[in-house]
Amino acid sequence: MRQPVRVLLVEDDENLRAAVRAELGAAGFDVVVAADLAGADAELRSDGFACVVLDRMLPDGDGLDYVRRRRLEGWDARVLFMTARDRASDRIDGFTHGGDDYVVKPFSVAELTARVRSLARPGASRPPVLRFADLEIDCARRETRRAGALLTLSGREFAVLEYLAVHHEQAVSRSDLIDHCWDESADPMSNVVDAVVKRLRRKLREPSLIHTVRGRGYRFGFADPAP
Repeated sequence: MRQPVRVLLVEDDENLRAAVRAELGAAGFDVVVAADLAGADAELRSDGFACVVLDRMLPDGDGLDYVRRRRLEGWDARVLFMTARDRASDRIDGFTHGGDDYVVKPFSVAELTARVRSLARPGASRPPVLRFADLEIDCARRETRRAGALLTLSGREFAVLEYLAVHHEQAVSRSDLIDHCWDESADPMSNVVDAVVKRLRRKLREPSLIHTVRGRGYRFGFADPAP
């Protein structure tokens, strides 16, 4: 018989922790809970967690700082942040410092369960370094190299490149990039995305890795998209 997928839930609010645990359990997950980072750290000494559902603001620290530190150690578990911090800049921090998904409180527990199911599916482990031929993107250290040479990218350029690379071979719209890589002050009708992509193309050099998909946005990959 196949063993249930293990999920670690880290949340200090007892009522929310119980509700999420019940929903995940009903969906077939083996749920282990912790109320703070110390408890999470103790549980994570054992292997086998397919996903960690982690509150940002915990009694003994910020879950983001914990994940950022663990990523530098090579930790590759999938992480879903859940938090009341709802600014776009908070979501950007979550994605650029080790998170794989991000939900804002209050949220639908059923939606969170669906997101956990997606993150915990077989083969969904997060590589610490994304590699595409001669390009390396170190998500933990936020460093990019091509043909072994370190590239100088701004924080925004790295965020856009990482998002496109994580979704490689998919068309990513400008609005998706605005939502994930800019704060709420960004104008979705401006050309800020095009300007960053233009700089990225120049810094990444040839052969081109970021392609325009007419009417849809951009796609990351080594082959030109079909017209």
